Amino acid sequence: MATTTMMRTSFPVVLPQTYQIQSCWRRLPPSPFVTKLSRARLSSASHASYLETGHIDLKENEGLLFISNISPPKLQWLLEGPLHASRSYEEALKRIDRPHLAASDPLRIIRHVFPHELEAEIKEVVPRFREGGAFVKYIRNEGTKDTDIETAVKNHLEKHPIRPWFNPFQRVKVARVLGRPWVEDLYRIPSPRLRVEFLPGSANDLANHPTTESLYSLFRSYGKLRNIEQQPSDSKILPRYAYVEFARPKFAITAKNCMHGFTILEQEGGGKYGTRLKINYERKIKLSMIKDWILSHPKIVIPAVAALIAAITVAIFDPIRTFFIKMKIKSTLQIEENNTLGWIRKQVSKANIIGLSVVASDPRGLTAIWEDRQGDISQLRSWLTENVETFIIIHGPRGSGKRELVLNQALKNYRYKVVIDCKQIQDARGDTAKIARAASQVGYQPVFSWMNSISSFIDLAAQGMIGTKAGFSETLDAQLSNIWQSTAIALKGVTLDNRKKNDKDAHLTDEEYLEAHPELRPVVVIDNFLHNAAEDNVVYDKITEWAAGLTSTNVAHVIFLTTDISFAKPLSKALPNSVFRTISLGDCSLEVGRRFVLNHLTGDAGTEDKPPRSKECLEGLDRCIEMLGGRVTDLEFMAHRIEAGETPNGAVNRIIEQSASEILKMFILSTNAEAQWSHEQVWHLIKTLANSREGSLPYSQVLLSDLFKENGEAALQALEQAELISVVSTNGCPETVKPGKPVYRAVFKKLIENKTLCCRLDLEILSQLIRKENKTIGKCEEELRLLGSLPKQPRELTPRIQWLLQKVQNSQDKISGYETESAFLQTMLRS
Repeated sequence: MATTTMMRTSFPVVLPQTYQIQSCWRRLPPSPFVTKLSRARLSSASHASYLETGHIDLKENEGLLFISNISPPKLQWLLEGPLHASRSYEEALKRIDRPHLAASDPLRIIRHVFPHELEAEIKEVVPRFREGGAFVKYIRNEGTKDTDIETAVKNHLEKHPIRPWFNPFQRVKVARVLGRPWVEDLYRIPSPRLRVEFLPGSANDLANHPTTESLYSLFRSYGKLRNIEQQPSDSKILPRYAYVEFARPKFAITAKNCMHGFTILEQEGGGKYGTRLKINYERKIKLSMIKDWILSHPKIVIPAVAALIAAITVAIFDPIRTFFIKMKIKSTLQIEENNTLGWIRKQVSKANIIGLSVVASDPRGLTAIWEDRQGDISQLRSWLTENVETFIIIHGPRGSGKRELVLNQALKNYRYKVVIDCKQIQDARGDTAKIARAASQVGYQPVFSWMNSISSFIDLAAQGMIGTKAGFSETLDAQLSNIWQSTAIALKGVTLDNRKKNDKDAHLTDEEYLEAHPELRPVVVIDNFLHNAAEDNVVYDKITEWAAGLTSTNVAHVIFLTTDISFAKPLSKALPNSVFRTISLGDCSLEVGRRFVLNHLTGDAGTEDKPPRSKECLEGLDRCIEMLGGRVTDLEFMAHRIEAGETPNGAVNRIIEQSASEILKMFILSTNAEAQWSHEQVWHLIKTLANSREGSLPYSQVLLSDLFKENGEAALQALEQAELISVVSTNGCPETVKPGKPVYRAVFKKLIENKTLCCRLDLEILSQLIRKENKTIGKCEEELRLLGSLPKQPRELTPRIQWLLQKVQNSQDKISGYETESAFLQTMLRS
């Protein structure tokens, strides 16, 4: 056995510039191969030739082998970074060298590839790091063939397999290079699919197109083939080509490096001068193909991108928004549940601190009104403890104290409540502002309402390109649905957060727990419901739908505060099979109104800036309260004016003048074309109600008036909605028509005292009545003309003709009376 010696070996490597692999000390037995490998050198001239031509030149006694799987091709990105230099790459390989586990250095791998007894001199090694292999150029002895060297190396690897460090499950393979490989440093990623082009062997000849069988026999030796795809026969692309697809990329790498530049001879089907193969990697899925597919299918891609963005938004922002809604719902408890702050507030309410007077607990003097409405407050509180899936509606005119009754009295000590003011949402201009208002009321944030405008432009562009909207922008309907849905989740979470594991009903599910504890549910108060409502209103449709879901799933109690008498119609759509719990708030009695004003005045009396009122200053207070009625806002306004120094009569006169100006502006002098009433109808009601002794009119009597025969009920309903009048119903049937406010009776009397206004509006009524009677006469005359054109007059038509003549006479008599009255009014106006 030969003695072991220490040997230092180096040989040149080219890719893309020539370098020599650094010396690697390793104990190896002496062999001819090692000796010859240690003497392998290349001149600088030969190095330059590789860089210029990209080809490895071979002499008659030289051969070329390709060794695959000696470096990791997946780490080719290292060549683009600080390890671009091959020397640094080799140094990195040495650091992870584990000879006893796997080969890690290309030099050591090559030493193991070639058997020691091989009679050949290794002249040069050209590594191909992008492809994970290397070319080995050798000089063979006389009488030795390339096939013999290839066979010896393959037999050696069969007996002594080499497994690389980066993939110990694969082996190093060797193949003889048959063509003329192209040594390039272009950025070309290996793939299992090869594009094989067929070039002519001579400029005066045409290349033959090899058959599929010929290609199979040429490439099958390098690995398992998956498919061979020939160029279409009708294709005019030159040069002709074929696609050869291998089962694995490493097979394609070996085939490409060994067969590139190979010439198919004539006897093998290559033509007279042969056919040369040009091989390139073909990406199975090109980036350009993906780009082309995306651009050519916008109807699929754009909606998919919109859906992806929406899904990401929901996954990220919805939990954040739900958290902020919970914080807003619980914000009212942060002070109430603080024992220290609660104790300080109680002490302040009992005595003065540092000589400062304490503000009264009821600065508005509403105690008298709440005492009168204790029955309604108790009823509302009892409904909140019942497990009934229905709405609670508090109905009453403006100024009747609905909001104060619910929030300050019935829900004063309630734990969780959410107030949604529909007036703020409806008065906002544009969908973006409505979304922002709705979100701010429940604490829904972050909300990107401004993104809706930008997304609308994107949708508009997409609609012009693909014919349909892409769905980037969400409509007001969708945005409100998201806001209310997140609020419902937060409301349910607030209730269930207080649930403990050791409760007696801990075994119940969440739904059963909510159903069993109606007293723990939050309360949602929807104020100004149906304010400025249209026929098809998205805001109210979504609110009622959401409120119905809250009550049906036992998540929360819902209370509607409204002045609209037609609240049952939209709410019945949401809960069609439920009977609503309704509390109607009217004007308070005169005795309660008097107590309210006195409490309001005495509450602030005794201070330096507001001395107590004397009896002379309150003279006529009872008569003024009787004139104002029991409307809380009017009584409070009068109390404020008295505090400012006015007498009760002066305060009432100011209220009457202000209300008269509002009525003239809104109902008589208005030019609103969308109004469902006419000026003549409004003035008729004002005049008749002012002259009525009872202060009201029978509902049927109003409808029998000539001015209300066409659209009487619709006009009365619209005027009631505008709060000019109020309709009193008995058992659901309209019975009487009254002024919308008690003070309106005095306002109506003041309006008819204006003779000029009264004469002018009476003239307009007479003109309308005259036009109506003339229209009636015209219709009767047209029918009489038609009957008179008959050749014979049947006796059966005689009653009809007499009725038409009598109708014409009655209308003419009315016109004569109207003309006489109109002439008198014109005379008065001239005087």
